[in-house]
Amino acid sequence: MKMIKPIVNLSKVAENYDTVILGFNGVLSNGTEILPEAASCLKNLFTVGKKVVLLTNSPLRVASIASLLAHAGISPALFSCIMSAGEVLHYRLKYASGDYAALGNSYFHLGDKSDKGVFAGLDFTESVSLENAHFMYMGAVSAPSDTADTYRPFLEHAAGLGIPFVCAGNDTSCFRAGKIALAPGALAEQYAVMGGRIITLGKPDAQMFSYCLDGIKDAGNILVVGDNAATDIRGAELLGFDSMLISKGIHVNYLGEGYIPDVAKTRELSNNYDASPNYVISSLRW
Repeated sequence: MKMIKPIVNLSKVAENYDTVILGFNGVLSNGTEILPEAASCLKNLFTVGKKVVLLTNSPLRVASIASLLAHAGISPALFSCIMSAGEVLHYRLKYASGDYAALGNSYFHLGDKSDKGVFAGLDFTESVSLENAHFMYMGAVSAPSDTADTYRPFLEHAAGLGIPFVCAGNDTSCFRAGKIALAPGALAEQYAVMGGRIITLGKPDAQMFSYCLDGIKDAGNILVVGDNAATDIRGAELLGFDSMLISKGIHVNYLGEGYIPDVAKTRELSNNYDASPNYVISSLRW
């Protein structure tokens, strides 16, 4: 079994790595704002010459994420690459290959409808009813307090119609407005149990990491930093990369809010997801 080392500062191990892949929500952001300590850590990584990649299962397009970072005083130039599930989904919809080839061009937008970036510039129209939609799309829940029961009637109706359910990102929970909230992946799992067809994309899929790393020369030793054992840490393990789990992320209710992370609980969590980090840190700090 891999030894999990608790650390307080990323600077203690940074010299061992050439490239650091960071998540967004739960790592740099709490779903509302960029975390000051994380922003400082990011700038220090760049200063000491590390290649920094931002890889997120967020439904936001890269331009939107870059704008959020810039608004918080973080130059996108600090990153060797920024990639999101929303950007990859936009690309897949644009070129309509594989699972996306027969989707049709009318979608029903489930959950938060404020961001439609994945469809920007593409030949898709939003339907006000499931009956007239070719597929159902979800990027985020409408409110942090939403539960699976909030969406169950829509899922049951869509399953009866036999239309696919497309998700940007496959996380089952995420940070939204500073709170841990339901994420589209949880509803996709329920839809699959109902017999519905689902199309999801995001970490831990190795291709998500490839989109970022293929354009980086001499990536060298890689460290993946994330708050989700099922996506960030599992993805790193599948690719043979070292990883660091943020304990005060989406697993905080299990791992606790201690400044020094609980290694025993982290090991228990790792066993549940068959994904063990090399390090655990309470939050991203230099």
